[in-house]
Amino acid sequence: MKNFQPPTTLSYWERETFFLHWDVVVIGSGIVGLSAAIRLKELQPNLRVVVLERGVLPFGASTRNAGFACFGSMTELLDDLKKQSESEVWALVERRWRGLQRLRKRVGEARMQYENLGGYELFRPEEGLTFEECIAHLEIFNQIINNITGFDHAYQIADERITDFGFKKVKNLIVNTLEGQLHTGKMMETLLQIAAEKGIKFLNGLEIKHIESGKDKVRIHTVENWELQANKVLVTTNGFAQQLFPDLEVLPARNQVLITQPISGLRIKGAFHYDRGYFYFRDVDGRILLGGGRNLAAQTEQTDEFDTTELIRNALQQLLKEVILHDQTVEIDTWWSGILGLGEQKKPIVKEVKPNVYVAVRLGGMGVAIGSLVGEEGAEQILDVKSEI
Repeated sequence: MKNFQPPTTLSYWERETFFLHWDVVVIGSGIVGLSAAIRLKELQPNLRVVVLERGVLPFGASTRNAGFACFGSMTELLDDLKKQSESEVWALVERRWRGLQRLRKRVGEARMQYENLGGYELFRPEEGLTFEECIAHLEIFNQIINNITGFDHAYQIADERITDFGFKKVKNLIVNTLEGQLHTGKMMETLLQIAAEKGIKFLNGLEIKHIESGKDKVRIHTVENWELQANKVLVTTNGFAQQLFPDLEVLPARNQVLITQPISGLRIKGAFHYDRGYFYFRDVDGRILLGGGRNLAAQTEQTDEFDTTELIRNALQQLLKEVILHDQTVEIDTWWSGILGLGEQKKPIVKEVKPNVYVAVRLGGMGVAIGSLVGEEGAEQILDVKSEI
């Protein structure tokens, strides 16, 4: 079949219907962009809102993550506390928690197959000092999490579950009882349905070349040399944001993921973290989904190119074989990668970067948790309203 070449000019109908007179243009149809668009229509139902997406799907991270409904393993938070103040770390945890509650309320637990199975952190025998550091902070962490969530004893020692899960070379487990997992695809499918029901429009296959801001109007130029016009623009492209705003303090980071073929008698249930959250795995339809390892090649993985590498593939397969399934023969179904948005700080960036042009980016690898809240904050900034949620 001959490759389709788009026309170089728009018809009058196309221009007047799809490319002019938008109140708000949202760039990026991931969890942040959809949450922002939905919130805009909740606040002002008569707004003309369109979401632009360069792909068929939001291929950055929203449809390519592990589906963890988590807000912080103990080793990750302890690592964060060595780099940021306590107030910054716990404020971010609170935003992740609030974001998860917003997502559960908006989408519905059943529609995205949410399960509160707990988030477990593994400690191998050689990591005894790290485990002891966690135990030393267990009480104070639980007090702080209680203040944030209203729940007692979120973090608990769960060594008795090691045998239940069938792990080898694992000496200790700590569970966060408030964490869960969900079906990423169904979450995004439902958000798209909610957006469509509210009259939000979508234009896929449009790649933005640059944004020209003005006092009364914003012009959005595409690579096809077409032009859209809007009163306000919100960019939610996260790890790809520097393509439009090179000075923005958000960098891409690639995470590589595998999923196995179905495994007979799989005993693992829940979401699992290892090594400050750099590695993670869970059960999905009788399979193991395993990802991470970007810390093994930080410079190489600071990229917005989708690919997998031999170094990280080997590391993930070794963890799968030696720890998770302990020499059980298993076939890999497929590999993929997703692009995160990171920075020196984990706090998201939600601000106006040019007159009438805003960004809501840098989710720090916690898009499922915080994405809903960041999108809503972007929408509220655009409309200059104070959140009531």
